[in-house]
Amino acid sequence: MSEVDSGPATPSATPPDEVLAEIVDGGVAVVTINRPRARNAVNGAVARGIAAALDEFDDSPEVSVIVLTGAGGTFSAGMDLKGFLTGDVPTVEGRGFGGVTEAPPKKPIIAAVEGYALAGGFELALACDLVVASEDARFGLPEPKRGLVAAAGGIMRLPRRIPYHVAMEIALTGEHYPAARLYELGLVNRVTYPGEALHGALELARTIAANAPLALAATKRVVVESADWPREEMFRRQGEIIGPVFASGDAMEGAVAFAEKRPPVWKGE
Repeated sequence: MSEVDSGPATPSATPPDEVLAEIVDGGVAVVTINRPRARNAVNGAVARGIAAALDEFDDSPEVSVIVLTGAGGTFSAGMDLKGFLTGDVPTVEGRGFGGVTEAPPKKPIIAAVEGYALAGGFELALACDLVVASEDARFGLPEPKRGLVAAAGGIMRLPRRIPYHVAMEIALTGEHYPAARLYELGLVNRVTYPGEALHGALELARTIAANAPLALAATKRVVVESADWPREEMFRRQGEIIGPVFASGDAMEGAVAFAEKRPPVWKGE
């Protein structure tokens, strides 16, 4: 749902630029929800646009890390309720709300949060692997205040990221929480000055993207999937994922570059 008035009702025609996607530099791509007048509320066009961009960048050898952000000083106020009332569903089959909450990309994804990340907007951020937020950003799951439940993964992911009792407070009160508090809890990786969240996220993304792309994807997969692996199967399952990385050309390039005291040149193979 949306906690902030999303502005004018969603038009029947789908604007071509409700989601902007571009490769910037250094193996980093940026996906921007571009509905600032509607507080970047998520409608069907946004969900489809995010899903399409993530599919494209997951398949692109030029991209190692993805940044998700919002235009106009707001990350996202959540679902576009006005659009929803007209039958505009903000989900994608197999990908869930916003085209990402049920199936995040294989590559690392960072949320760059300015302003509000509320309801579905907070759930979009929780679907990301890292979060960079400006000091005036506000997070919350206000669904209970409207007789609803955060259904896009928020109440499942939150207690796995922060202490149980704090997660319960955020989920049950529906109140807004500042970036500084979530930084203290370890949910936000970095806090920036207002207006600098995207810059901070790009800085972090470039640091990550300097590493081998196959290693990054495999590392993310093990971290995400290993939470419920039986102890007796942990190393076998990890081996199935990371084995190809150790046998890759990039693994050899990493060793040679280290020996030759030069930056590695990754090929993703």
